[in-house]
Amino acid sequence: MKKTFYVTTPIYYANAEPHVGSAYTTIAADILARWHKLFGEKVFFLTGTDEHGQKIQEIAEKAGKDPQKFVDEIAGKFKEAFKLLNISNDFFIRTTNKEHEKDVKKILQELYDKKLIYKGEYEAYYCVGCEQYLNKSDLVDGCCPLHKKEPESRKEEAYLFKLSSFQDKLLKLIKSEEYNILPLKKRNEVISFIESGLQDVSFSRLKEKVYWGIELPFDNKHTCFVWVDAFWNYVTGLKINNKFKTFWPANLQLMANDILRVHATIWPALLLATGNKLPKNLFIHGYFAINGQKMSKSLGNAISPIHLVGKYGADSLRYFLIRNIPFGQDGDFSEQALVDRHNNELANKLGNLVSRVAALAEKNRIEKTENKLLKKLKLGEIEKHFKNYELDKALNLIFAFVDECNFYVQIKKPWETEDKKVLYELADSIKAIGILLWPFIPSTSEKIAKDFGFKIAYSEIEKPLKISKIKKGEILFKKIG
Repeated sequence: MKKTFYVTTPIYYANAEPHVGSAYTTIAADILARWHKLFGEKVFFLTGTDEHGQKIQEIAEKAGKDPQKFVDEIAGKFKEAFKLLNISNDFFIRTTNKEHEKDVKKILQELYDKKLIYKGEYEAYYCVGCEQYLNKSDLVDGCCPLHKKEPESRKEEAYLFKLSSFQDKLLKLIKSEEYNILPLKKRNEVISFIESGLQDVSFSRLKEKVYWGIELPFDNKHTCFVWVDAFWNYVTGLKINNKFKTFWPANLQLMANDILRVHATIWPALLLATGNKLPKNLFIHGYFAINGQKMSKSLGNAISPIHLVGKYGADSLRYFLIRNIPFGQDGDFSEQALVDRHNNELANKLGNLVSRVAALAEKNRIEKTENKLLKKLKLGEIEKHFKNYELDKALNLIFAFVDECNFYVQIKKPWETEDKKVLYELADSIKAIGILLWPFIPSTSEKIAKDFGFKIAYSEIEKPLKISKIKKGEILFKKIG
């Protein structure tokens, strides 16, 4: 049987159009999905939108729109952005999907029947922007540290989930790495948070206050709060496609730090409560900052990926976002840095190498020989970096080999010698580069594969390039002035 790989992004909140931060998570998931496809594995890649809740209800009302029509428009924008970014997701889940809603109701009823949901009163600080309850210790100068706004103090009738009863089990699973949270710093943060004591959490809102949600099957005066509705997408995204048995549990779930706590506590507790296996890995990537402030739709400093793709192209944006920020750490976004990397690395280094070798090979042809240059490619280290989700480090090593190839061109001077064997070594090395770069810049890799006559598969890297007529294609990356 083929190996399987199931990767998810968080579903993005449909309160506003996508920004480059959500694009970053989705590009990273796409890179990992494509990497596993290179090995011929069966891959399922899920992304989508989270479409219920108070914030969407309020924004839609303010815009004079029906909430369903409003989320239809926003979901359309996310789909457009991901198509432009060349994202290879297998399904786009929406929490207003009727099959999803039906399964969420079934789970709510199961939890209620097991007495894991009970009626009570919930009192806490609530940030509408985060759609999360906050402890007093979470506040900075009385405000949500992310949205810089004072949260609401809430006390209302609600159905609560017995999260506290899962505390010991969750600690054991996380400490043993059975539920593996990465990077290590984030795992330690979660362990510390759980050890401070888990509280039962609100699973519902009164319908008179929040009508835009899934009605509780056992009490129609309440709608389901975000947790079951949003988290269960990772399950329903497979079930809708009849893929649950094949792909569950997820191999990897990607997300940013602001939703780590709930994904490390409420989500696995839900799975334990319903007798499901836990995902294998939860990886937390960093934030984008603009002038040192986290990029966020609600803070009004977000940059549109649709705008950036239109200006610089999908592959340049994909390359920059992964190369510029160590995966798992925070980083600053700058259009100038994007332009510099596009010109210096994609146009000068990669583009010129491919263009020069293709032109010389087309003119002089190539002659098969042992490719000693390929020994400088650190394949084992690249594989190790992918295994550890160190995407930026893997990309750095691929470009270190691009540098080696450019250096080889300068030493061997094939434009003078017309040496067919040297040109073969370079063409064969470009094959390896093209295959390894496919997860990162797929459109460019596919152009290279067409011009040099090779198939994009990991097994082709160490197979000698077949002799065929190489043609110089269009310029891969035009310089940005």
